[in-house]
Amino acid sequence: MIINLGSINADYFYDLPHLPGPGETLAATRMASGLGGKGANQSVAAALAGVEVRHIGCVGPDGAWAVDRLREFGVDVRHVRVSDTPTAHAIVMVDEAGENQIVIYPGANQEQDERSIAEALEGARSDDWLMLQNETSHQVDAARLAREKGLNVAYSAAPFDVQAIESVLPFVTLVIMNEVEAQQYADETGRVIKDLPVSYVLITKGKDGATWHDLNSGKVLEVSAFKVDPVDTTGAGDTFAGYAIAGLAQGLPADIALKQASAAAALSTTKKGTADAIPTLAAVKALLGS
Repeated sequence: MIINLGSINADYFYDLPHLPGPGETLAATRMASGLGGKGANQSVAAALAGVEVRHIGCVGPDGAWAVDRLREFGVDVRHVRVSDTPTAHAIVMVDEAGENQIVIYPGANQEQDERSIAEALEGARSDDWLMLQNETSHQVDAARLAREKGLNVAYSAAPFDVQAIESVLPFVTLVIMNEVEAQQYADETGRVIKDLPVSYVLITKGKDGATWHDLNSGKVLEVSAFKVDPVDTTGAGDTFAGYAIAGLAQGLPADIALKQASAAAALSTTKKGTADAIPTLAAVKALLGS
């Protein structure tokens, strides 16, 4: 099982001829909206990968639709609260090459509740996982409680915030960063990957795949990306993370879990959107089989 203290966003997508520069105004060629947020995306990915997922989150009075969408994807939403703060949202700008820029309003994601976290962790086993990202409050509280119960903790260190990372790292089993975040962390702390106080580090590199570092054994595993024609890369990293942690939670060896995650991430870039672009396990297996 995976328990995810995760953000829930309304994503607003704008297709642009190119990403805007400073002071530039552009007219969008298309607009769409849907479910997003790093947390929601990772929960959807893990659920579609075949794992039981409990989501801990918070939405505003305007967020019932987002909770319904999570439920439709097979996510347990009993621990999603409703607050007076508006539901978080993201403005996602996508250029013709599929690259993006994103602005986030945190909203209700910052209104997490210790009681809801404790209730969601009740009955969890030592081989279960807690997932975290840098888009909610109460990350350290959740990570500490999970480790006290013997759970594994997977932490996506994004959006990058060195103070948030340093606070939660003592309770983390697996930290996930992209190349830029890993370099930012090294620049600000002077610590490289092998110095992190965790068991595993996963560095994602987009079209160049990912690198898995087992800091216990010193083993390094390179994972290749699948070649596809991307139309929107938004959410690909979340898809990779959700599928990877789902594979580990299912007891798959790291190389198999990560290969499956790589295929899922590649497929997610072939559709527009975030949560709605995440592929099913059947689609992932079809790509792997080909």
